[in-house]
Amino acid sequence: MKILHYGLALLFFLFAAVQYNDPDPFRWIAMYGYVCVILVLGALNRPRKYMALAGLAAAFIWMATLVPDFIDWVKSGMPTIVGHMKADSPHVELTREFLGLVICVATLFWQYRRAAALKTV
Repeated sequence: MKILHYGLALLFFLFAAVQYNDPDPFRWIAMYGYVCVILVLGALNRPRKYMALAGLAAAFIWMATLVPDFIDWVKSGMPTIVGHMKADSPHVELTREFLGLVICVATLFWQYRRAAALKTV
């Protein structure tokens, strides 16, 4: 389990590291960095239920602001968002952001459930 935690922590660290050229880098560096810290705590058998819950709340609020754009993308037939790295239209960037937050939410929810099962704070 430690290898999985450390591997995912490294992945989220790398996610944060490549955000420097994003239009809003500090928000993403903070979010991915926060998930990285939660994963490291999980690897050290010190999962923090309320820290994971706070991250979940922040990610859900942020996701709520992107839901209309995600729905527009789905209604438009889900055109590719991976053609090239530069976002040519707003739906590409906003859909990528929404899906990035989905990854964060899934990871934070896993850590929350793990901490709750271990009955930690």
